Amino acid sequence: MNKERIFSGMQPSGRFHLGNYMGALGNWVKLQHDYECIFSIVDLHALTSSYADTSQLQENIREMAIDWLSAGLDPEKNIIFVQSHVKEHAELAMLLGMITPLSWLERVPTYKDKIQNLSTQGKDLRTYGFLGYPVLMAADIILYKATRVPVGEDQSAHLELTREMVRRFNYIYNKEVFPEPQAVYSNAKVLPGIDGRKMSKSYDNTIPFGASPEEVEARIKMMITDPQRIKKIDKGNPDICIVYQFQKVFNTSEVEDIERKCRAGEIGCMQCKKILAEKMNVLLADIHLRREELSRKPNYIREVLEHGEKRARVIAEKNMAEIKAAMNVF
Repeated sequence: MNKERIFSGMQPSGRFHLGNYMGALGNWVKLQHDYECIFSIVDLHALTSSYADTSQLQENIREMAIDWLSAGLDPEKNIIFVQSHVKEHAELAMLLGMITPLSWLERVPTYKDKIQNLSTQGKDLRTYGFLGYPVLMAADIILYKATRVPVGEDQSAHLELTREMVRRFNYIYNKEVFPEPQAVYSNAKVLPGIDGRKMSKSYDNTIPFGASPEEVEARIKMMITDPQRIKKIDKGNPDICIVYQFQKVFNTSEVEDIERKCRAGEIGCMQCKKILAEKMNVLLADIHLRREELSRKPNYIREVLEHGEKRARVIAEKNMAEIKAAMNVF
């Protein structure tokens, strides 16, 4: 029986962190067993907001490929490639842009928010590329006629816009060229940053993916705990403790006992952090070792991406011919 096809991508915008892994990549590793998966490092998307400084782009692409492979994505089972290396992505985005109403793009919930938030960082996002971000995203998905897209709840609006573009294209050209992609939601755990805010590179509150045991321990030591606890014997409130939030994810076997001891003042914050670091380092040891090994194999990383590019191009070229024929631009 043919498997349904998934497409998903990530921007190479800097060092990957555990929040990225728990929120998306860990889910991809599970999905690869049940779907035909196409995963792309979407460097063109990165340009929509970071066009002014591309000095680290190629390094970020390489590091992201290493992260994906070290997490357990199989380059034979999945198609893994760099978006810009398959020119049909940009070509289809241009063609979709011809039929996409401007009002559709301006009503995207995150559009004005991102312009406002990132403008404080000195970025001018009042560009054609940033406004057209959802068109490029739609092109990524439907170029491969993907039927499923793994998304978070906050990305539902973007996927619905993709479906609207599919319906409009099929209606205008009177051909069912594209299927309407449906969401695959995950039950991913959301990890806060070590300061309690959303885990983000811009806040410098992350735990890097594939970090060494020493780096993991150092970041955990910086985690915010119950500010009312001064001494070990003080009764704590785990509900407002970042360390406890991580214990619930990485130390499920002991979390209830740790909660009880914290509320009773029987365990100190430093001891709690030490237990968490030991648990996390055991669980993440294989990923760290694989990442260290892959970092020493640049030729292998390049071969993986080139192999994925060739496989992606076969599908993209075939579908692009059909798309152009439907539009009479073939």
